[in-house]
Amino acid sequence: MLGSRELPLMSKEGDVVIGGAFSLHSQISKLLLSWTESPEPLMCSINLREFRFAQTMVFAIEEIDNSSSLLPNVSLGYKIFDSCASTLPTTRSGMGLMNGEGRAFERNCSGQSSVHAVVGTSESSTTIVMLQISGIFHIPVISHFATCACLSNRKEYPAFFRTIPSDYYQSRALAKLVRHFGWTWVGAVRSDNDYGNNGMATFIEAASQEGICVEYSESISRTGSRENVERVVRVISRGTAAVLVAFLAYDEMDVLLEEALSQNLTGLQWVGSESWITSAHLAKKRYSGILSGSLGFAIRKAKITGLQDFLLRVNPSQEPESNLLKEFWETTFGCSFQSGTPGTKLCSGSESLRVVDNAFTDVSELRISNNVYKAVYAVAHALHSMLKCKPGGENCKLREQPEPRQVVKYLQDINFTVESGENVYFDENGDPAAIYELVNWQRSPAGDVVFTTVGKYDASHPDGNQLTMNGVNITWAAESVERPPSVCSENCLPGFRKAIIKGKPICCFSCVPCAAGEISNTSSAECSQCPSEYWSNVDHSKCVPKVIEFLSYGETMGALLTAFSLCGASLTLVVLCVFYRFRHTPPVKASNSELSFLLLFSLTLCFLCSLAFIGQPTEWSCMLRHTGFGVAFALCISCILAKTIAVVMAFKAKRPANTFPQCSAPLQRTSVIGCTLIQVFICVVWLAFAPPFPHKNTVYASEKIILECFLGSPVAFWLVMAYLGFLALLCFMFAFLGRKLPDNFNEAKFITFSMLIFCAVWLTFIPAYVSSPGKFTVAVEIFAILASSFGLLFCIFAPKCYILLLKPERNTKKHLMGRDKI
Repeated sequence: MLGSRELPLMSKEGDVVIGGAFSLHSQISKLLLSWTESPEPLMCSINLREFRFAQTMVFAIEEIDNSSSLLPNVSLGYKIFDSCASTLPTTRSGMGLMNGEGRAFERNCSGQSSVHAVVGTSESSTTIVMLQISGIFHIPVISHFATCACLSNRKEYPAFFRTIPSDYYQSRALAKLVRHFGWTWVGAVRSDNDYGNNGMATFIEAASQEGICVEYSESISRTGSRENVERVVRVISRGTAAVLVAFLAYDEMDVLLEEALSQNLTGLQWVGSESWITSAHLAKKRYSGILSGSLGFAIRKAKITGLQDFLLRVNPSQEPESNLLKEFWETTFGCSFQSGTPGTKLCSGSESLRVVDNAFTDVSELRISNNVYKAVYAVAHALHSMLKCKPGGENCKLREQPEPRQVVKYLQDINFTVESGENVYFDENGDPAAIYELVNWQRSPAGDVVFTTVGKYDASHPDGNQLTMNGVNITWAAESVERPPSVCSENCLPGFRKAIIKGKPICCFSCVPCAAGEISNTSSAECSQCPSEYWSNVDHSKCVPKVIEFLSYGETMGALLTAFSLCGASLTLVVLCVFYRFRHTPPVKASNSELSFLLLFSLTLCFLCSLAFIGQPTEWSCMLRHTGFGVAFALCISCILAKTIAVVMAFKAKRPANTFPQCSAPLQRTSVIGCTLIQVFICVVWLAFAPPFPHKNTVYASEKIILECFLGSPVAFWLVMAYLGFLALLCFMFAFLGRKLPDNFNEAKFITFSMLIFCAVWLTFIPAYVSSPGKFTVAVEIFAILASSFGLLFCIFAPKCYILLLKPERNTKKHLMGRDKI
């Protein structure tokens, strides 16, 4: 039982006095407060770990006092109070530190603080209370364990420093750790105080940025109701998250684990904060089944030379009047200094701490103790700089008590290295460098829990790779060798994307197949569009080059069209040979052999020009396709036009001068050349200003690339077509006029039929050309060329070849003039 502590529990006089505030007692009993009487004394039990922190402070001060290089000729003293891990005792401790006593409400304060700096406290909430009191006197407070990011507010806490990193970094480190192992669905529990609430708020914010969802976030307090703790454990056990992030202070963690044991809560992967992750008390076998494989960030471990021997020399005989030392001794050895206590042996004071293994004597994990050690040395170095001490102790004398404001100023500028090699300094917010060790709870061969360092987090890492693993194997929950999964929804397979489920967190989703042309892999939440020349494969897992489509010689349609084209050209050459063989016969002479040969030549070109439309488009083939086709057909129809005019004029003459009146040959040649040159001129202008060129069409069909010849100038193309139509219309008109010529020589009638076929083919070509997709556009154009060419060939030359080859008896001038009726 602790009474009203008017005086410090531990003290020593000195030229400069450093105050200390530690949670030397914890587990406060609930008080029944009233306004009619004084509060009852607080019921607490000694905290061995915090007592080690206080003794570490004493050790550091004695080490400095014995040093000849640091503050020579200046002695340091201390006054250590108990904050009891609660705000009310912290208030009393703060008043005692400021004025020298714990209760000064009925006296006048001296106006001068009894300490020049305060080391403590061990919790963020109690540190804030201490700062509210010490801030009046501008006394610096250097905390070894208060991690709340709120304390970095220099406007509100201008005299606060700490040797432990801010939770601003730890919370983000925990979020990166969770993400590193692929856990996107976690539970969270926190202390219901400044430490837990601020730390968890920062963690949830950072987790959201990392794509992590928190299934639940509960809070507990060591002074809260048992019913609330029971409810929190039930929430945890019913949750689906396999990972629990515990941002708990040491005492709240103890309370939670007791209830977890009661409800047999096992199988969770615990991720802890620095407050409890290296606690030897929690690592004992009683909790090992629950916390096995725990992961968390801890302050860097250090070795303090001489501290263990100092701790083992602690004995009530050092200060016989110290109730704290007696209480420590009684708790450690289970004895009592008061005789007659039933069931308890009498303490002799000669018991040895060397045979004791508890939180006080365990110096294997000097992390927070090292922070206390650094805090005391920080004050000493600030005083050393303020007094302008030189080596050997020259001029290092305390002529007057230093002002606390001065201590704050020099604390901000300290930069020194402790024996372990660690560099100590404060940034503009009073925070140290944020460097953590990633600790994993593993089993030693003896079966004990050991804290194994498996990684490191350095918030100041220049390349942004702040979390690094050292390659040591990790033990997971339930001592499994495989990392436990913790996701709300399993990752989508390749080819699927995440679809948020309404009313659920973003980590809970369904998987929807990617659309055509989109892909996804297991690491992406959305489908991504393939580049313009690529398309998704069947599984939508990767982009593959699009199928390139053009009318090739290798496919069936291309081969057939090529065969028809060559067949037509060959047949035309055969007819040419026949006409040449019978060039002196009346039918050949009557049809103007020169025009017939030129017409057959142009028809050969018409058949062959269709070959330019087959195969992969190139720059030259694109320019040759339509211009070659246009000029060849213009020459062909110009010859037919000249032949038609000649036939009609010959048979319409009333009294011809001879039997076969013909237009003069120069006039015919001129008309053919003139009509053809007009088309040539159109094509030359087309090629000069907007020539056709190869084009990859990815718009018409998304899944493939259509290689085609872009017209360059659609106006020029349709002008070429219109001119051919004009020539064909003229041919048709003149042939129509000669449709009633003598039956035995009715070439005009056959020309009429050929022009009907020609016009019909090209009139149907226009809508088919416009509406046909891809390579079928080219096929339609080739078909129109071949169909019209075959129509001209058969309609004009088939009747004559029939007479020349099969009916030689009709190959006479008499029959040609119609005088030999059949």
